[in-house]
Formats: sequence, C-alpha cells, structure tokens
Amino acid sequence: MALVPCQVLRVAILLSYCSILCNYKAIEMPSHQTYGGSWKFLTFIDLVIQAVFFGICVLTDLSSLLTRGSGNQEQERQLKKLISLRDWMLAVLAFPVGVFVVSVFWTIYACDREMIYPKLLDNFIPGWLNHGMHTTVLPFILIEMRTSHHQYPSRSSGLTAICTFSVGYILWVCWVHHVTGMWVYPFLEHIGPGARIIFFGSTTILMNFLYLLGEVLNNYIWDTQRSMEEEKEKPKLE
Repeated sequence: MALVPCQVLRVAILLSYCSILCNYKAIEMPSHQTYGGSWKFLTFIDLVIQAVFFGICVLTDLSSLLTRGSGNQEQERQLKKLISLRDWMLAVLAFPVGVFVVSVFWTIYACDREMIYPKLLDNFIPGWLNHGMHTTVLPFILIEMRTSHHQYPSRSSGLTAICTFSVGYILWVCWVHHVTGMWVYPFLEHIGPGARIIFFGSTTILMNFLYLLGEVLNNYIWDTQRSMEEEKEKPKLE
C-alpha cells in the first residue's frame, strides 16, 4: 500500500502549481509589462500546462469517486472522456514540454546563466520560486507517470500535436521579436540567423524525441509493473 494515496499527491501538486503561478504573477518585472507579458516565456506556458493537467487529474479522481458503483452509463461515458483528455495532455504536453523546460534551462544555465536567466532576475525571483518553475516540474510529472497508467495516442497523432505546439511557439517567439525588436531569450541575440534556424529546428526535434521518450518510459513502467504482479500471482512451488 502506498504511503500517500496518489489522489492526495495530485491535490498537493496542483496546489503547489497554483502557489507558484500566483507568486510568479505577483512579481513586478519589466518583462511582464512588455508585449506578450508572461505568455512569451515557455516556462510560464509550461506552468499553466502543468496546473491544467493536474487540475484534470484531480477532477478525474473526483469523478471516478462519484461514479463508482452508480451504474450511470452517462457518468461513466463522461469519466472515460476525462481520462482520455488526461492521458492525451500528459503524452503530448505535460511530459515533453515539462522535461524540455527543465533540461534546456539547466543546460544553458550551466554554460552561461546570463544567456537564459541573468543575475538581475535574482532581485525579483527568489531561489525557491526558480526551482518551482525549472526543477520540481520533472519529479512531479515522473510521480504522476509512476502512479497511474496513461494510454498514449497513436504515434502519428501524438507527434503531429507536439510538432504543432513546437512550431506554434517558435512562430510566437519570432512574432514577439518582429513587434518589439527584442528576442524573448537573451542568447538568441548573440547568434546569427542561420544558427537560430538550426536551434529552432533542433528544439522541435528534441520535443519529438521527448514525446517518444515519454511513451517508452510509460510502457516500461507499466509493463514492468504488470510482470511483477503476474509473478506474485503464480503459485509457489512447495
């Protein structure tokens, strides 16, 4: 038996994201007042994705609790739709975007933090909030993947969806630069047009790789779990 029920974990994670979002939006930073506001940053978009995803998880748990034993076919149909939406969001958005934000942020930060998170931001964003945005996303999504089985969509539709998201965000970043003359991320100012095209192409490929990684990881976790359960059910030889 789990030490903490997965339903309680989901509520706690959802509340933590709500707290992070509220604290982040309360910060008065110059970049929040410019064109696009917080929505031009992938970190903020990812926080919204994670909060919505865990909100759907909590709603699914509540619906499952209310539907159990009721025998109402309409309620069961609506529950299946919620579960399908939850699984789709984890596969296409929550896992690949969340892992992308954590891995790319800390990789660039380790090379030169001024390129992604200038020291000036320390005056506005406390350390715990930075980790809430760029670190805890990974363990939270892994906990969810480990505690519940998620049905991935067909590979073609999943990859199409993540490609659409990636290209859409790249176009949004380019549009913000077109309107303001400034790139959302400082390092984009220091590389040429050709290098930017390579970078944008590489990020799209990485997003696709992370989608496939999530699918493989999900299958590995639950195939292993199923094998362990089958082993326990086998009669022991005297």
